[in-house]
Amino acid sequence: MMSEIPEEGGVTEELRKLAGIATDMQMAGKIRTQAINQLGEMASHEALLVLLNLAANDKLNIDERELALKKARYIVKKGR
Repeated sequence: MMSEIPEEGGVTEELRKLAGIATDMQMAGKIRTQAINQLGEMASHEALLVLLNLAANDKLNIDERELALKKARYIVKKGR
């Protein structure tokens, strides 16, 4: 699923779990949204890549994809 994330211990595992929750269509939308928000709060390069993957995932609804893009944009602006 998210195999392009480099192995970096606990942070990587947390990213994978959050990405899994964000893309699990069996979960309530509110929980998926919370996972996307948590990824945005991590504000790391790896979290940015995960958020961009979520924004490109056409299986997610448009609001979730837009939120992922918004959070990714925030990480980019924060890095300036």
